Amino acid sequence: MATIGMGEIKKGKRLELDGNPYRVTEFQHVKPGKGAAFVRMKMKNLKTGKVIEKTVHAGDKFGVPELEQKTMQYLYDDGEMLQFMDTTTFDQIGLTHEQVGKETFDFMIDGMEADILFHNGQAISVEIPQTVVLKIVETPPNFKGDSQGGKKPATLESGAVVQVPFHVLEGEMIKVDTVEGKYLEKAK
Repeated sequence: MATIGMGEIKKGKRLELDGNPYRVTEFQHVKPGKGAAFVRMKMKNLKTGKVIEKTVHAGDKFGVPELEQKTMQYLYDDGEMLQFMDTTTFDQIGLTHEQVGKETFDFMIDGMEADILFHNGQAISVEIPQTVVLKIVETPPNFKGDSQGGKKPATLESGAVVQVPFHVLEGEMIKVDTVEGKYLEKAK
């Protein structure tokens, strides 16, 4: 198994701790006036979604998790599980809402492709593209005098609500950043 040392830790790096895969979400390299340097980091457990903090010293090593990524199509929500289909073998798997995560599910629509991460043959998490094009299904109308720089809430076809400029209207397609949950531009 390959290993990762303190000097290789950076945001987005995947590592294994106690048999569980983690992704580094934040890290800070600390060089105190006295003593050896160390790294303070936050890691998200890819199976459970929990975030933990850990301090890493110069000799510490972590394993690289055996992860497989497959592109699958989101089919539907059956109430308990979200159903995905492998587009090559047509095999279906179900993932819980906790495994997918609310921030990801908010921007998913039927038929969308997503990257499913597998650890030791078991599906553990879902990643969707950072930018998606979605239709606005509900937003307040514009009124004379609305300011140029202002924003208004808009409900998207996926159910998510984002703030959009006043000139964006109901029924229009917009590009949204799924990580930040923000409006980017009108879709072309």
